[in-house]
Amino acid sequence: MVREKITISTRTLQWKCIESRTDNKRLYYGRFILSPLMKGQADTIGIAMRRALLGEIEGTCITRAKSEKIPHEFSTIAGIQESIHEILMNLKEIVLRSNLYGTCDASICVKGPGYVTAQDIILPPFVEIIDNTQHIASLTKAIDLCIGLQIERNRGYRIKPTNNFQVQDGSYSIDAVFMPVRNANHSVHSYGNGNEKQEILFLEIWTNGSLTPKEALHEASRNLIDFFIPFLHAEEENLHLEIEKNQHKVTLPLFCFHDKLTKLRKNKKEIVLKYIFIDQSELTPKIYNCLKRSNIHTLSDLLNKSQEDLMKIEHFRIDDVKHILGILEIEKHFTIDLPKNKI
Repeated sequence: MVREKITISTRTLQWKCIESRTDNKRLYYGRFILSPLMKGQADTIGIAMRRALLGEIEGTCITRAKSEKIPHEFSTIAGIQESIHEILMNLKEIVLRSNLYGTCDASICVKGPGYVTAQDIILPPFVEIIDNTQHIASLTKAIDLCIGLQIERNRGYRIKPTNNFQVQDGSYSIDAVFMPVRNANHSVHSYGNGNEKQEILFLEIWTNGSLTPKEALHEASRNLIDFFIPFLHAEEENLHLEIEKNQHKVTLPLFCFHDKLTKLRKNKKEIVLKYIFIDQSELTPKIYNCLKRSNIHTLSDLLNKSQEDLMKIEHFRIDDVKHILGILEIEKHFTIDLPKNKI
């Protein structure tokens, strides 16, 4: 077991492994810290990392076993101490590591008497068994045990059908737990006072041995980054852009949202408009993005703009202004009187 002293950095965000141990071939443990974080950030990161660790990392499992001599999953065979169901459960416990994509085949072919372990599985070169001593079956007589196996790489878990009877090819599904991370916890330590308060995130990770906790942490981080890359490269909607360039300019009647703000205040509505953000209204993604790029973040910002101001926004159309007016009309709690003449 490895332990390291915790040192808190007050300059740049850093992570560090402070404890690492191997309990056995199929149980690894690691403890990590990330600091310094502002108040609330530790929980945000910790919750996201835990979900990614438990649900987004791929693993390799035996998902199906096949033997023409097996009449039924719950049957027994003379010369084999375990039932077929017990053998399938033992196959489920075998931990594999691979860079496999999709599925591949493996096999067991052993002559008794003797013990059958994971070491007796004939595997492709790109699949590795973590614990060769994993027990599969005990042969008490001089019989042959031949089983075909299907190996798959995936994520999450898959439960076999409840009516898992023998199919035509004599194969049986096996519950598959693809998750290399067996458990993950996060905790938060706060330090400092007042506005200077900061946090340290502690992450604990247990794996099945196919990945080290450090490898699992890196893999989960990459998966989270991949999820957010599309948002970083999001482009403005260009649908009908060429048509809009050829549209005739529309002369708008002068109408300022500021007039509506005045009426709202006269009605003595207790609404702090600067705290009502535009994403709380049912705006289309295009309108929302255009308003945000023009530094219109709250309802107060919007009500202080005229229609002409809005039409000056890049990619904004007359239909977009109508949509905004419609939203304000629908939201009855604003009690805003719209002009009788439509635009």
